Amino acid sequence: MGIIREKKRASPSATSPCAHFRTAYHNCFNRWYSEKFLKGQWDKEECVSEWEKYRECLSQYLDDKHLSRFLEADGIGGLNNPAEFKGQTGVS
Repeated sequence: MGIIREKKRASPSATSPCAHFRTAYHNCFNRWYSEKFLKGQWDKEECVSEWEKYRECLSQYLDDKHLSRFLEADGIGGLNNPAEFKGQTGVS
């Protein structure tokens, strides 16, 4: 009798077309949070470029798949308009 090995599946986030942007943003955010925010330093411009790249990739991906209309129908269309997104989440 042989050992049956399950084939390892990659997590959905690792296989998404925006995974590298997501990882870059999360790494930046976690570094900022632990090294600056928790020490009382606040720089609102931290990780903005990483966020913008990630947001643009997601927006393009959703548009390519014709899925952005579902977000708009649910009132979550803020991916294309960051100011609108901030208002919906209560983040300013």
